[in-house]
Amino acid sequence: MPELPEVEVCRRGIEPHILNQIISDVIVRNANMRWPITPTITEACGEKIISVSRRAKYLLLETSKGTLMLHLGMSGTIRVIDKSTPVSKHDHFDLVLASGLVLRLNDPRRFGSVLWLTEDIQEHPLIKNLGPEPLLEDFSGDHLYDKSRKKTVAIKTFLMNNHVVVGVGNIYANEALFQAKIMPTVAAGKVSRKRFENLTAIIKTVLSEAINQGGTTLKDFTQVDGKPGYFAQKLQVYGRAGKACFVCQEKLKEIKQAGRATVYCPTCQKN
Repeated sequence: MPELPEVEVCRRGIEPHILNQIISDVIVRNANMRWPITPTITEACGEKIISVSRRAKYLLLETSKGTLMLHLGMSGTIRVIDKSTPVSKHDHFDLVLASGLVLRLNDPRRFGSVLWLTEDIQEHPLIKNLGPEPLLEDFSGDHLYDKSRKKTVAIKTFLMNNHVVVGVGNIYANEALFQAKIMPTVAAGKVSRKRFENLTAIIKTVLSEAINQGGTTLKDFTQVDGKPGYFAQKLQVYGRAGKACFVCQEKLKEIKQAGRATVYCPTCQKN
């Protein structure tokens, strides 16, 4: 599943091509996504896209009349292509622009979504109860410390709770906890304020570096087969179970937490 950095790179990639462009048509080839694409989406036709933003993993294309909210789900990709580009299998939705370009969503598993919303986006049920964005100032060590008090849930599971903070997915939770030297199984309520301050700074750095590395793929968003995928970064623990820790050479271990793979160093990471 694309994580927050991948979605942010997607936002930055499509923004120059669609911002201030007029929507001339919408083409729905398969409305049966995670939530059905409703006929009201045609209300977007004739509207100008006045902002391209992101909240958590949702892409928000705002017009004066409403907002298109897109989610890539487990396997979705978005490309900006010429409207004459032949349709491929799983190309379920096109946002056709007056410029002659098309924003095309391809999603083999159909866990993604395309919603047309005319209400206040911040009050939508999918948005209103989300935690802070990890790269903004309101995400802090104090915030995590206050939210974690008396919590017995493992710190890694706690970080991946979107009501606590959005976008710290499995890959980056693994990486941040390793760099912070925190055992992923320790109860969130047992982590000190000082360690949370350090962890918060590391999360911001890890996510920012991932976004910056993804910037080299921006040109791919205008190609027919432009699928940037995950970033070619050197992950320190994720996907390296059984290999030597880069810091101490101890063999990295893997466990399952909430159905997700957790890789950690038994020497470097402590309770």
